[in-house]
Amino acid sequence: MNALQQIAATRQWVDDVVIAHNFCPFARFVRHPEKIRYCVATGDAGELLESLFQECQLLDDDSDIATTLLILDNDDVENFDGFLDVLSMAERLIDDWGYRGVYQLASFHPDYVFEGESPYSPTHFTNRSPYPVLHLLREDDIERVLADFGDPETIYRDNFHTTIEKGEAHFQSLLAACKHARNK
Repeated sequence: MNALQQIAATRQWVDDVVIAHNFCPFARFVRHPEKIRYCVATGDAGELLESLFQECQLLDDDSDIATTLLILDNDDVENFDGFLDVLSMAERLIDDWGYRGVYQLASFHPDYVFEGESPYSPTHFTNRSPYPVLHLLREDDIERVLADFGDPETIYRDNFHTTIEKGEAHFQSLLAACKHARNK
């Protein structure tokens, strides 16, 4: 797999899963026109985290980029536990770099499982993506949108109901289609 294929699959996931099911009601506003930066980070955990730092700096310098999806291409993060280790380090480094309150870090993984839920629950698909992804969002943008949105808890409740209603097979097929797109 190459970076262009990983980006194409992730972009399709944003369109066909995240936006189509309204998992993030704000995503469509940065997708059209395209204000999402997609990039692929390779290397060991240290290099992945260095790429995250570089993306924070890029967001500092370029206000035309609303958000970054950093796709992680590393054997260690293909395993969900390995991904959680890198995520934990990334969250600590966001603090160390002075970016707490500036950028928020969201996470997505093909095998994402919310703690305390059945591993077979379709609700996990709100955070399942074709590849491991660290998502950088501007805190100011989140606060501005939420001020106009109303009750943010409705997002969680709506997502819960959508995933239960559509079911695991529906979301499995969508993710498979995204992964297949990378081979085109």
